[in-house]
Amino acid sequence: MTALASDAGRAKRGIVPILLCVVPFSQIPLDAYTPGLPQMVVDLATDSASMQNTVTAYMLGMSLALVPVGIASDTLGRRGVLLAGLAMLIAMSVACAMATSASLLLGLRFLQGIGGCTCLVVAYAVAADCYRGRELTAISGLLGAAWGLAPVLAPAAGGFIVDLTSWRGVFIVIAIAASTVAMIVVFLLPETLPAERRAPFDPRRTAGILRDALLRPGFLAFVLVFAAAASAQLAFGVVAPFFYQTGLGYSAAIYGLVALGLGGVNLAGELGCAHFAQLLPARLLGFGAFALFVAGAGVLTGTGMTLGLDFASITLGGALVLGGCGVLCPMMYGMGLGLFERDHGLIGGLISALCYLAVSGAMAIAAVLPEETQAPIGLLYLGLCAIAGVLLAISLPAARQATQTQEGITS
Repeated sequence: MTALASDAGRAKRGIVPILLCVVPFSQIPLDAYTPGLPQMVVDLATDSASMQNTVTAYMLGMSLALVPVGIASDTLGRRGVLLAGLAMLIAMSVACAMATSASLLLGLRFLQGIGGCTCLVVAYAVAADCYRGRELTAISGLLGAAWGLAPVLAPAAGGFIVDLTSWRGVFIVIAIAASTVAMIVVFLLPETLPAERRAPFDPRRTAGILRDALLRPGFLAFVLVFAAAASAQLAFGVVAPFFYQTGLGYSAAIYGLVALGLGGVNLAGELGCAHFAQLLPARLLGFGAFALFVAGAGVLTGTGMTLGLDFASITLGGALVLGGCGVLCPMMYGMGLGLFERDHGLIGGLISALCYLAVSGAMAIAAVLPEETQAPIGLLYLGLCAIAGVLLAISLPAARQATQTQEGITS
């Protein structure tokens, strides 16, 4: 038994339930307050694009911090870095609740994103410390399902909190919930990266690892497909409140219930990845999910051009997109991370950083799209599908070979 296998065996017990609590807090601050966006436009005397850009600011903070956080976790260990990030997330959530202007909120959301990113990159690094091969892909599916709980529950809960209190109350609830998770980490999460396996920070070594990763066959394709799917998921969460509430006249609470149903579809995709990753060939699973993505984009574009804003069409199209992307996101993340034997914090940070930089660009586009119909977001999705389809065709055969290689290494 290798040292890696021995370390992983000791650390596995009880790890996954803790990670399932941690990883959603990279996403909850992104989704929970979206039912309050129309109210925030009025309260802060600003416009819808500025408020939608508070989502982009959070993702930009995540994007820029992911690689440094990954390096820090490889150098200092997982637990301390995760707790520092949770502390920043809690503090910035409280500060967001007290924001008095759109510009201040944008800055606070950027800092909140830096804190939130640790919940994503460190959680996946811990998983990669303990699992390899198809098992890692399956665990990535479970973590993706937990990440996917945010689009399921957060907008629904956020809608009711907005109706009962205001959008400020959502940020207070986020701070309280994150504090609870921090306590779980303090008392229950073991350190999965022992001192002898840590990598002292060396800029030249780090640059070499990043260069080798970007040149490794299949890696960049996995990341870009992940980025396309994540962009589709997150863009829908930003534009949907304006479709349902501003355009169709539904309340924040009703939108929250719709978001609950759509998020359930996304969650089913994440769980489907966790279940089928060890049963189906990567090509079959990947292109099956891609077909749902294309179908949803087609429904949104076609009905937007012919029917205009329509509850059933938006909901059906969104469900197809979210279901397909629910499979693709954890699948691509897990396969990309699984190409490497160590430096999982750095590699996970690189995957997430490249993804969220791409997502930030897509979100900036979504923020300025016309909201009179669902056709513009459908056209954006078709563009993302074109990119993802080509990359899947190139990468999935390589992904299958890489998985077989990893299984040979760990057997």
